[in-house]
Order: sequence, then C-alpha cells, then structure tokens
Amino acid sequence: MGLFSSSQASLPPPKIGADGAPIAPDRSQRSQCWEARDAYFKCLDKNKIIDNLTENTKAEKSCGSEARVFEQNCATSWVQYFKKRRVMEYQREQTLQKLKAEEAQEMPGVIGVGAPGQKPCLSVERNV
Repeated sequence: MGLFSSSQASLPPPKIGADGAPIAPDRSQRSQCWEARDAYFKCLDKNKIIDNLTENTKAEKSCGSEARVFEQNCATSWVQYFKKRRVMEYQREQTLQKLKAEEAQEMPGVIGVGAPGQKPCLSVERNV
C-alpha cells in the first residue's frame, strides 16, 4: 500500500530513477502523507488507543477509514515508522513523567554513554 507499493490501485506506482531505485515522494505527496497520518493519530487519540498494533481490533473498528487513507497516502515503510514512533514517544513521555513524579533531577551536561558528543570513559579500573 502507498507510494512504493503496487497493491494500491488508486495511486500510480512510484517512478524509478536511473539507478533502479524508486524516486522519493515530492513535497505534495509528503504533505498528503503527513495530513493522513495526523488525521489517523487524532482518531486514535480520541479513542484512547496508543498502540494500534496491540489494539488492532479496536483501532480498526474505531479508525479503519482513517487508517486506510493513511496507508494509501504513505509508503509502507513510512507507515510502520510513524506507528512505532508514536508508541516510542508515548513511552518516553510516560518515563519522563514518572521520573518527574519521583523528583528526579536532570543532570546538566551529562549525556548517556555512547551518545553523540559524549567522551568515552578513560578511567576504567582493572583488577590485574
């Protein structure tokens, strides 16, 4: 379904570039995708559905038409990405709220280990 899928009859198949890869959607196509995504997610929010994959039956019943428009207007990989990102952002927000409720304090200037800009720890103790 979507821009890079041949199963959807209403959209033309994507144009193929000289290298054989599909040409990325243009600004108008991206805008249509984002609008469809926003409408679908608004419907999920209204029906208190966070993860449409684990609550598929409820999501299909409540927001089936919005889901089809979303899937028709976006590449399949985009649909999967947006759905996973929605859940990840919800989980992140829940974690931050939990930490705030526990009165956790932010440590300025500290980035997680391995994060961009983080210096590697050079003072490792070894028992030799």
